[in-house]
Amino acid sequence: LSQQLSVQKKSREESSGEGSGVEILANRPYSDGPGGSGQYTHKIYHVGSHIPSWFRALLPKAALQVEEESWNAYPYTRTRYTCPFVEKFSIEIETYYRPDAGQQTNIFNLSAAEKRQRILDTIDIVRDPISPGEYKPEEDPKLYHSAKTGRGPLGDDWLEAAAGGPLMCAYKLCKVEFRYWGMQSKIEQFIHDVG
Repeated sequence: LSQQLSVQKKSREESSGEGSGVEILANRPYSDGPGGSGQYTHKIYHVGSHIPSWFRALLPKAALQVEEESWNAYPYTRTRYTCPFVEKFSIEIETYYRPDAGQQTNIFNLSAAEKRQRILDTIDIVRDPISPGEYKPEEDPKLYHSAKTGRGPLGDDWLEAAAGGPLMCAYKLCKVEFRYWGMQSKIEQFIHDVG
């Protein structure tokens, strides 16, 4: 439920201003897909106002949309982003949710070659920097206290302090593909850096 609320909030935030918005084309249950049974969604994001100017200059205005297909079969989800006008582009994100503190070493069953290519990036919800334009005090885990659970605010040692208590880790495998000669490395690196 909280994930659905987060998705709805993000959709509202993305639907403001010229060249932005989200269209929901499908939102239905599935029974034989990635992860077994779950909820399938298909959306179109109009992203013109969110694309860097150097990249926007390369694309026609009609190409400034991204399609999202998502299969949510908690504790597994798979999401794929594509752009209809840039056919050799995709971002695929697989997620496993586990009740641990990030101890899984190969939850996606990667081959030895794939493990050598991967970059591990542990996200620390308390200590990782947030740009001033995105910071919201009401969402800061260093300030928030839950009246319902009695948890929070979190200190810099929150992960160690949470040992033995309720904790969940979202393991994400992100694959970016932009198969255009001369631009592939720059675009793929940009997406990994800002994603």
